[in-house]
Amino acid sequence: MTDRFGWTAALFSLKSFAAAMLALWLSLRIGLERPYWAFLTAYIVAQPLAGAVLSKAAFRVFGTIAGAAATVVMVPTLVDTPALLVVALASWLGLCVYVSLLDRTPRSYMFVLAGYSTCLIALPSLDTPGEIFTIASLRVQEILIGILCSSLVHGVVFPGSVTDLLFARVDAILGDAARWSRDSLSGEGGPTLDAERRRLAQDVTELHQLSVHLPFETARIAPRLRTVRALQDQLSLLLPLAAAVEDRIVQLGRDLPPPLAEVLADARALFDDASAADWREQADALIARCRALEPPLERDPSWTEMMVLSLASRLADLIAAFRDCLDLRAQMAASSARAVTPRVAELVGLARNRELHRDHRGALGGAVAAAVTMIVGCTLWIGSGWQDGYAAVMMAGVFLALFAAVDNPVAPLRAFLIGTSVATVLGAIYGYAIMPRLDGFPMLAAALAPPLLWLGSLMTSPRWGAVALPVLLGLGSPALISARYVNAFPAFINGALAQVTGIWFAIVMVRLLRSAGGESAVRRTIRAGWRDIANRANLAAPPDLRGWLNRMLDRIALLAPRLAAQGETARLYDALRDLRTGLSIGELRQLRIDLHRQAEPLTRVLAGVSDHYRQLDPAAPAAPDDRLRGDINAAMDELLGDPDARVRRAAAIGLVSLRRSLFPAAAPFERAAA
Repeated sequence: MTDRFGWTAALFSLKSFAAAMLALWLSLRIGLERPYWAFLTAYIVAQPLAGAVLSKAAFRVFGTIAGAAATVVMVPTLVDTPALLVVALASWLGLCVYVSLLDRTPRSYMFVLAGYSTCLIALPSLDTPGEIFTIASLRVQEILIGILCSSLVHGVVFPGSVTDLLFARVDAILGDAARWSRDSLSGEGGPTLDAERRRLAQDVTELHQLSVHLPFETARIAPRLRTVRALQDQLSLLLPLAAAVEDRIVQLGRDLPPPLAEVLADARALFDDASAADWREQADALIARCRALEPPLERDPSWTEMMVLSLASRLADLIAAFRDCLDLRAQMAASSARAVTPRVAELVGLARNRELHRDHRGALGGAVAAAVTMIVGCTLWIGSGWQDGYAAVMMAGVFLALFAAVDNPVAPLRAFLIGTSVATVLGAIYGYAIMPRLDGFPMLAAALAPPLLWLGSLMTSPRWGAVALPVLLGLGSPALISARYVNAFPAFINGALAQVTGIWFAIVMVRLLRSAGGESAVRRTIRAGWRDIANRANLAAPPDLRGWLNRMLDRIALLAPRLAAQGETARLYDALRDLRTGLSIGELRQLRIDLHRQAEPLTRVLAGVSDHYRQLDPAAPAAPDDRLRGDINAAMDELLGDPDARVRRAAAIGLVSLRRSLFPAAAPFERAAA
């Protein structure tokens, strides 16, 4: 038996079943009108990790209350003008979808729920608008019971630890980073190495998603969020630094000085044994050797000297960044809040919330699709006179909100259609062949146990979870649990038909309103990254490297699966090159500030970089203009003759890196004076 269907899946299924039965029993005992909402909620918020359950429960509480409050405000006010009420409900749903798509963390579930809760509460209650407050209050109570039962069971009974999973992922990420950093130092890169480096962007995003649940951890003491954020910042530096080191090694080739070659060999050996007890001491020694091997750069340096300086500097930065990652990992495991090293204290103090890419146009498209679906669906429902048609509109609104972040929602909608069809057949068997023969809650729980336990274990499977969830939710339908539907087979069939119709309607609207899908998202994401670089090049303020790296890595993480699906992974290499360009821009901006005088050559270079990225077209990106290379050469010609050695060093590192990123095939630089 595999782990997917082994002990972990069985334990999760048992806990989910216990929480759902407890919620159902309490709802029936209290006498709530629709106890199936408590049952369904217990399964909806179920997660293998205790912290994830509690965080999702908290988000669901806030979302449900917000949605209920909006319903209570809108329905009594606009019930006499159905057109305005439909527009108001659709606008609220669209607004919540828009905000959730901009948030892009597990917290976004709260906004989604606030949006579609209005559909779940308002649409079935339009015939009784005077009782909307009572109905909304009952829905909140039923959902809160499900949330509390699920939180109690998953948080107390063998709770799964978010912290343990976080530590396991950090260790795996550091192991992968050490391996591809070592391979980068050999100068023998290739598609495999590029793919491994690109995966870091997705790994950092995964760490960010996991860290959202840390404040809700119950299984053990969780690391501080600021420590995790600082680790993400240092991991982000590894990607452009490793790529730059590899580029310099390849370009130097046989001109690589023997002492620096020895340092590279020792660095490869160091990365090969990242678990060594004295790793930090060895890293500090290697960093000192790299600094000592930096050429002094007289006022007429050669291209080889500048390349050696760039290699030694980037290699030292790479080793230092990985050393900081290991120290931050040790800080995460420390039982005390005291920093393990002064450097860790500095990094944690600088850490802040991770900045993510925000696609306003994509969010607006998802919001409009959800709102239009609601308006069209309500129009068809009212025009048809189908009494139970509200369920179809309700399901369509829920699905357009739930899958708004998916490039192609048709696939999960089809899975839900299959699951709902299976649930209809299974529900008919249970409702009209098994349930009438049961007497009391224990018999009900025993009868539901076999399918619920099996489906609960399937929920942990990436392959079957999308089908298992709708089947499981179908077993909590009113036909099985609510007394209103006992011996009412026509009502059951009508409700099932409405659900299937709602899914088909959602599929049709998705195909009509979101046909562009992933291709449009790829273009917007790439263009946003280029626009970010263009804007960053012209800023006069001190560079914000961490915030910019976070946004760029987040974009790479978004692009990776989309471009892989389109077979265009080569465009991701351009994204890695953009990372190196942005790193150089930050160094040159800082140099311009440090000069304390008019730095016209650097200003021309940065303006040229800005113009280049601002004019790029994702469909046909053009190579940089030779005038920009001339401006870079002119800046190097002037600044490398500066009497201050620190200016010459900073100019060489920044301008060489920028030149290698934008003009990798250009001939070596030669000073005009020479």
